Amino acid sequence: MRVSVLGYGEAGRRLAADLLAAGVEVAAFDVRRVTLAEGITLAPTAAAAVEGADLVLSLTTSAGAVDAVRAAAPYLGPETVYADMNASSPERKKEVGAELSKGLYVDVAILAPVQRAGIRTPVMACGPGANRFVELLQPVGASIDVVDGEPGVATARKLLRSIFMKSLATSVLEALTAGRAAGCEDWVRGQMVSELGSGGEALVDRLVTGTYQHARRRRHEMEDARDYGRRLGTPHEMTLASIEWLASIERGERGRES
Repeated sequence: MRVSVLGYGEAGRRLAADLLAAGVEVAAFDVRRVTLAEGITLAPTAAAAVEGADLVLSLTTSAGAVDAVRAAAPYLGPETVYADMNASSPERKKEVGAELSKGLYVDVAILAPVQRAGIRTPVMACGPGANRFVELLQPVGASIDVVDGEPGVATARKLLRSIFMKSLATSVLEALTAGRAAGCEDWVRGQMVSELGSGGEALVDRLVTGTYQHARRRRHEMEDARDYGRRLGTPHEMTLASIEWLASIERGERGRES
């Protein structure tokens, strides 16, 4: 199997490394200047990266997803699976799929941080290429849940999950900040850990660290969740509050020790 990775950022690096370790031939392309791990081929263009590939993993950004598929589309084979794994809106996923005149498109929603489990990170997939996506990656340990529906359905479900997870993260931050001001942060943290049960300590750590580390990306994701909630006509006050928390972290108004 030959896999092309478009976007050699944090997630792209980890998935490429796991695939390489599983004996997969991996080529990568990034619009930025990057240093690739030994054994991974650096392609000079997106076209060179995807030509002859069985599977293309698009891990650019939501903003760059359409440009990436436009650059790659003419060079895909009829059976090449093009997996858009970017965190974006259902509408953006449909827009990406509309750019493909050949190949098998799959909307992939990543449901946990890739750095934690790599290729075994749980994902949800839908679209014409979903079943072939499973056939290609399940033998190397991928955890894929296929859902029925057109491209965008998997991403929409992820946004529903994000309403809970990102709101939980900002609630944790708010409670810890108040506890710190009241002089009982350790007690507040202990209460959270107790309620969350087994693995609670590690979860609180991940929520705090991950939110500060990826505030910008998570704000964009919650803005997509807000827009989705508006289209559904459902309440989204918690989503709005999470957006403000994340934006304030970006602005430097809420540091780790504030």
